[in-house]
Amino acid sequence: MERLEVVEVMADLVLPSLRWPILPWYLQVPALLQPARVEGTVSVPPSLAARCSALRDNRIELVRASWHELSISISDVTLADEGQYTCSLFTMPVKTSKALLIVLGVPEKPEINGLKKPTQEGDKITLTCKTSGSKPAADIRWFKNDKEIKGVKEVNASGKTFTVKSTLELQADRNDDGATVICRVDHEALSSTPQLATQVLEIHYAPIAEIIPSVKHPQEGQILKLICDFKANPMPDPVLWTKDDGELPDLDRMTVSGRELTISLLNKTDNGTYRCEAVNRIGKSIGEYTLFVHDPSALSDQTGPDHAVIGGVVAVVVFVTLCLIIVLGRYLARHKGTYLTNEAKGAEDAPDADTAIINAEGNQANAEEKKEYFI
Repeated sequence: MERLEVVEVMADLVLPSLRWPILPWYLQVPALLQPARVEGTVSVPPSLAARCSALRDNRIELVRASWHELSISISDVTLADEGQYTCSLFTMPVKTSKALLIVLGVPEKPEINGLKKPTQEGDKITLTCKTSGSKPAADIRWFKNDKEIKGVKEVNASGKTFTVKSTLELQADRNDDGATVICRVDHEALSSTPQLATQVLEIHYAPIAEIIPSVKHPQEGQILKLICDFKANPMPDPVLWTKDDGELPDLDRMTVSGRELTISLLNKTDNGTYRCEAVNRIGKSIGEYTLFVHDPSALSDQTGPDHAVIGGVVAVVVFVTLCLIIVLGRYLARHKGTYLTNEAKGAEDAPDADTAIINAEGNQANAEEKKEYFI
């Protein structure tokens, strides 16, 4: 379908200052088999429209005719109206003005085909989106939950318009269950409001079961709830609970409500492996949980001081202290002291005391330096 709207084609001419009784205008319209002719009296502009001859196409109307302007309007525009329009004023010489009319073909509302509901996980999904009547060719884009994904586009011409088809291939996945797939058609004739077609995916898949305990470290005397958590489509049949591959041993204390198994007044006899089985027509899954009931007094002891940690800290402190003592000892061992001997060498060979003193003073200057090490 072509867009239906009123298009006004105007050709402005500046008429010469002449007082001819009748000036013929000649309007050439592409959609008409023969040109339409409009005549009027220039000297009496108000009577001009009344004297205009009828146009050959009822959709084309004369809007205004004056000394300077001849205007027509076209309603219910079709693609056949596209082309060049010429307005001629038969003066000497003949004056003409031309206007090119381009008609846009509005694309039809798109349709999505090929979706089978439901689709099993792992199957291949092939979707096609098609729109016709666009000019120029429309653009098709795919979205899944507002995230754009790529499709393969094919364009075919049909006369003056185009048919556009896009193909999208998906792999059915459980995460796509309930996802919205959108085919969006963009075209300049649609302004800022694109045309949309939507489909919601329905994916069937087997459950994956997991048991979640209500208490991390269950103790004797407490109440424990085991929740069989799963996600599946379609929803599984009622959950089957077992203990150590057999039936639940104490139905007075063990009650099943939907996905939950409640065990009241826990004791050591409840220790074991509990399983929940979830089944639908696609498949089944088993969740597993090993229960160990703790003694409250043992857990309280475990919450006391950690002696191993304290012992480790003490050992580190002792080791660091010993290292400091060794380093300090090595430093003191390398500390050096020096002294000069005060012995008066050569005094024994002196004949008298004065000579001995003189010899001692001379030898003192050349005395060797002795060293001592203090530990």
